[in-house]
Amino acid sequence: MNRFQRTSLLFSTTVIIAIAMLAQDARADETTELAQAAQNPVANMISLPLQNNTSFGIGPDDDTQNVLNIQPVVPIGLGEDWNLITRTIAPVIYQPEIVDGTGSEFGLGDINATQFFSPAKSGKLIWGVGPVFSFPTATADVLGTDKWSAGPSAIALTIQGPWVIGGLVNNLWSFAGDDDRADVNQFLFQYFINYNMADGWYLSSAPIITANWEADSGNQWTVPFGGGFGKIFKIGNQPMNAQVQAFYNVETPDNGPDWSLRLQLQFLFPK
Repeated sequence: MNRFQRTSLLFSTTVIIAIAMLAQDARADETTELAQAAQNPVANMISLPLQNNTSFGIGPDDDTQNVLNIQPVVPIGLGEDWNLITRTIAPVIYQPEIVDGTGSEFGLGDINATQFFSPAKSGKLIWGVGPVFSFPTATADVLGTDKWSAGPSAIALTIQGPWVIGGLVNNLWSFAGDDDRADVNQFLFQYFINYNMADGWYLSSAPIITANWEADSGNQWTVPFGGGFGKIFKIGNQPMNAQVQAFYNVETPDNGPDWSLRLQLQFLFPK
């Protein structure tokens, strides 16, 4: 091999290594961007989270409740400046027997739908505001409120390097439905803190804090504390997001759960 051939081989090898390193960096950047979009509730991306919440220690017999939330997220472009992010939650519930003689129930709960109007081009602060609705779709009395409810909802978050930090808040008031059922005045606040790491792994804490203003004092608040981890990966060409989180309730109503386990599998459909 002459000097020219050795030089050409060295140059070709260097180019191949450089291209491989750039491709690896591009894949890493793509995974990070996908993770941040999955953690952004108002991202301009279609997704389908399947979130299973199992609550333990309910009632005097320490029973277990299970709620599978089917949560499609569909963004709709409103011109060049705004997006409408539609988030629907359809809960499939197993409710154990808490009061003797009432029996357990399994079926669909009340469907919840939120529409966030969010700027298409956001700066460091990403935000959205809009209405939230609850529809009396429950297949059994114990699985829902039997009320039509609505209220305001807002979200704000920021993405700073590997961090995605923000919060979502809403309040529902009933305005129609069965007069024999209790009125709805329900508050919800969810903060979320995510730290993204290499290879699609991330740490997450996203507890859901609720207050039932119609309940007696001492039975209004449910305040969980905890977190977990997740990973962005692919099955074939389909991007996925899987996570597990556990929460201990530092405040809970009488007969409320002691702690809960959240498992989520999210199908991602980036543009």
